[in-house]
Amino acid sequence: MFAIRWRRLLPLVMLALAATLLIGACGGDDGGETTGSGESLSGSVAIDGSSTVFPVTEAVAEEFRSVAPDVRVTVGVSGTGGGFEKFCSGETDISDASRPIKQSEIDACAESGIEYLPLRVGLDGLAVVAHPDADFLECITMEELAILWGPDSEGSIKSWNQVRASWPDEEIKLFGPDTDSGTFDFFTEEVNGEGGASRADYTNSTDDNVLVTGISGSNGGSGYFGYAYYAENQERLRVVAGDGGEGCVIPSDATVADGSYALSRPLYIYVSLASLAEKPQVREFVRYFLSDDAIALVPEVGYTAIAADELAESRADLEAAISGG
Repeated sequence: MFAIRWRRLLPLVMLALAATLLIGACGGDDGGETTGSGESLSGSVAIDGSSTVFPVTEAVAEEFRSVAPDVRVTVGVSGTGGGFEKFCSGETDISDASRPIKQSEIDACAESGIEYLPLRVGLDGLAVVAHPDADFLECITMEELAILWGPDSEGSIKSWNQVRASWPDEEIKLFGPDTDSGTFDFFTEEVNGEGGASRADYTNSTDDNVLVTGISGSNGGSGYFGYAYYAENQERLRVVAGDGGEGCVIPSDATVADGSYALSRPLYIYVSLASLAEKPQVREFVRYFLSDDAIALVPEVGYTAIAADELAESRADLEAAISGG
């Protein structure tokens, strides 16, 4: 935009005035705000955290590169807990999270002087899935999930008929996220109660694709992860309806959005206030993340969009944080 104005003004102004305009267009002493095309932005944006939020953030980062090609956006997948560990030590600008920050992580950030802004960017349902031939697994109650995944079941609940007598005497093979995952934390608390624990004798991975492969390749296999990963692999898996006390409900955009599906949760990005203040590229990336074009990517990658009023609130919170309000 500046180049166009410059060509128009060049025949009419003196070189000194042109230099003044150049300084103004570059943002003066505040580090430089982006132009409409993002051409003045450079530097890097470091992001890590939830494997669930990763597809959203990576999609947004990919689109942002076309707007601000000189900005290097890196998106890691350390799990929600691993992401907060890096974030609270100042290694990243943004932390993807599939659960709210824990008190221990709040304390770690405080000790390091890291202040942050949490922003809700979408909704997700955790899908309970099984081997495609597991016809008996049509619906499971929260109580049965607690039997299946509770810490007391380790080494003792080994067959499906121990969970429900009418189910077959078939070996249970479980797959799920590791303990650094926000998906693990959310599922375990929802199923086994706040502060609850999980059985440990299951195959765990930070890579949801590993879980998909394990479940789909194991007779008697079952597990859980974000609904988006089921949607991407539904030809290889069987989704199991959840009964939270109001009957069997299949996860979908509609049931996640209205809360009728028991295992529904918000998705977040946590943004460093120091990065917002000191790095124009971070400011503009987060603004872009909350833009209409970028937020439309949330359902495209398999998640549920937040309500319009929540999005407006997130945008207002961001601008207030940027202005220091």
